Amino acid sequence: MPSDKSSTAVHLREATPTLWINPDRLERSLIDRSKTIAPKDIEDARARFVRFRPLLQVLFPELRASGGVIESPLLAAPTLQAALGLPLAHGQLLIKADHSLQVAGSIKARGGIHEVLEFAEELAQRNGLLEGGNYASLANESARAVFRRHQVAVGSTGNLGLSIGIVASALGFRTVVHMSADAKEWKKERLRKRDVLVIEHDGDYADAVAAGRRQAESEPLCHFVDDENSSSLFLGYSAAAGHLREQLELLGVKVDADHPLFVYLPCGVGGAPGGIAFGLAHYFGKHVHCFFAEPTQSPCFLARMLARDGEHPSVYDVGLTNRTEADGLAVPRASELAAVLMRPIVAGVFTVEDETMFRHLRLAHTTEQLRIEPSASVGFGGPAMVCESESGRAYLQSHGLSSRMHQATHVIWTTGGLFVPQTEYEEFLARGASLDLDIPTPS
Repeated sequence: MPSDKSSTAVHLREATPTLWINPDRLERSLIDRSKTIAPKDIEDARARFVRFRPLLQVLFPELRASGGVIESPLLAAPTLQAALGLPLAHGQLLIKADHSLQVAGSIKARGGIHEVLEFAEELAQRNGLLEGGNYASLANESARAVFRRHQVAVGSTGNLGLSIGIVASALGFRTVVHMSADAKEWKKERLRKRDVLVIEHDGDYADAVAAGRRQAESEPLCHFVDDENSSSLFLGYSAAAGHLREQLELLGVKVDADHPLFVYLPCGVGGAPGGIAFGLAHYFGKHVHCFFAEPTQSPCFLARMLARDGEHPSVYDVGLTNRTEADGLAVPRASELAAVLMRPIVAGVFTVEDETMFRHLRLAHTTEQLRIEPSASVGFGGPAMVCESESGRAYLQSHGLSSRMHQATHVIWTTGGLFVPQTEYEEFLARGASLDLDIPTPS
């Protein structure tokens, strides 16, 4: 799996799995000089989530036990680690289980909820609804009357639409979700049950976003959540990095020069993995190594990373179909905001075939009882890519990591799965079982 640009481009066009190593990755100093998003903005996003905890407990009773905290566990996965063939000589495997994230059931809850809360906060302050600092009061009728005058809209393949729709409708906003053709029917129905207007489009993710943007421009009181360009979404994702740092500390996991941290993140348009990677780079600097994972038919972020300055290619431009069972990752063109911010940060990008996703989905179920959807399994092959491929080993050697891998931590970040209907989940498992399993199994 060579990582030079020309060879990677060939693998990209042929839709064969590959690992690309970013030659432009720099260190933390560049993050601190970012003119678009500053490290302080990450802390502001975290503080916003804290301020809204009293309200979130009112809107979502399932959050009462956590005090309004929307967070997922960090799980040890020794059986899955053995099944994936990752020896302890290469480090410890952990799962950041966003597939079980409360309220919206996916990683998209982080960015989507943050942007809706930021919009609600601006309206509340403008209308004098927070003079006493009581955020729980935003659930009362006077606040809802203000929110009802406004519309929140978004274009989505599914999970972002779910998160926006669930939270915006709970606050009382008129909510519209433009869904692309590859969005799952059960996600649309879940939104409709919350009185969200779901508008279906025959085209892909980009078409749904473009339609949503046009509709928002014609609605004077509409806030459009722009997945391709939103800094608020990006910062909502970045806030997760602080939680991961705290969870690692609780587990006694060190992150420093002798204890490198590798994080494998599913990538669609790039906002979610980009935000998380930005936050992790803020906290851990050069000691964290973030790799984005994409389907072989929808590697929009890799296509953008390989492009020349000024180019913004889609996967169609390189002859790919953008068809994948990982619906949340079926994106033809990357977020330019995320691409620019990630150029000095992301360690690399790797691509995965759909069949491998289903194999790993089933493996996660049989080894650790993890209930995930296909897009959530795209990162499971990351440790092997980094530790065993030619380009991965070259990366480790060039960064002086080869002799330290026994003290490394690998975190695979999952996306969705919590609300997948049982019948559909059983079909996922059956498809995984039907494939030839060439994945190592525990002894």
